[in-house]
Amino acid sequence: MAAEEVREFERQRPRLFAIAYRLLGSASEAEDAVQDTYLRWIAADHGAVRTPGAWLTKVLTNLCLTRLTSARARRETYVGPWLPEPVDTTGSALGPLDTAELRESVSLALLLLLERLTPPERAVFVLREAFGYGHAEIAEVLDLTESNCQQLYHRARQHVASERPRFHPSTEERVRITQLFLDAARGGDLERLRSLLADDVVSWADGGGKIHAARKPIRGAERVAQYLGRLSREAAGVGFVLTELNGQPGVVATVDGVVLLAVALDIAEGGIATIRIVANPDKLGFLTAQLV
Repeated sequence: MAAEEVREFERQRPRLFAIAYRLLGSASEAEDAVQDTYLRWIAADHGAVRTPGAWLTKVLTNLCLTRLTSARARRETYVGPWLPEPVDTTGSALGPLDTAELRESVSLALLLLLERLTPPERAVFVLREAFGYGHAEIAEVLDLTESNCQQLYHRARQHVASERPRFHPSTEERVRITQLFLDAARGGDLERLRSLLADDVVSWADGGGKIHAARKPIRGAERVAQYLGRLSREAAGVGFVLTELNGQPGVVATVDGVVLLAVALDIAEGGIATIRIVANPDKLGFLTAQLV
């Protein structure tokens, strides 16, 4: 392969990773999909490739759809709740996130909503909403008719819109509440924790059966505050930092440079509505590498 083809792929790599992550909800699987795309690129007849970006997007997307189908089968036997793999987005790991819509496109909450779509619906939604592809371009990527893509997008958008939160706090408010949450949790202050939580708050923990974590959601402000208090008491020697996870303020716990867990919050008018704790070590390697 000529050096120019290698350079072309490296120019495309960040965008390809950003697409793959949104399709798969896993940074490690997204990296694998990008690498598989590179292997296809190495073997391609580059003289027949008119537009490298379009060719690579098509190959990557279809590889991701195959992976997504098999991943969903594996998740049927997953131990406890399954949550997407968190990514630090203080840099440009997932591409530009300079609008509220783009930041939402990588949030754990939206990635979980996308899990409810069929793989083709998810691909159409991601390419259209996050990357601005037209229906004709998406049809070329997925080998579908433009009309089919429009129908898939309509169904996906309807489903996502029906589940999206109606309250959208500012970034400054998210940071403020997340910092208050971190301070209260770090200090084991149950009263302050309780005051930050919505009455119907739900806490989800993904340990994947690899570490001790709640295997069922914990509901209600009192129970969640007690649960967080226990975690705080068990966290002696753990460093907690406020960072940006998946486009939103989040909390990361580390020991000796290794991420032990990541916490993302959904904030509603009544306080923190959802807490998502990712503690499965298999899902924290990418985040650890980012933060080291």
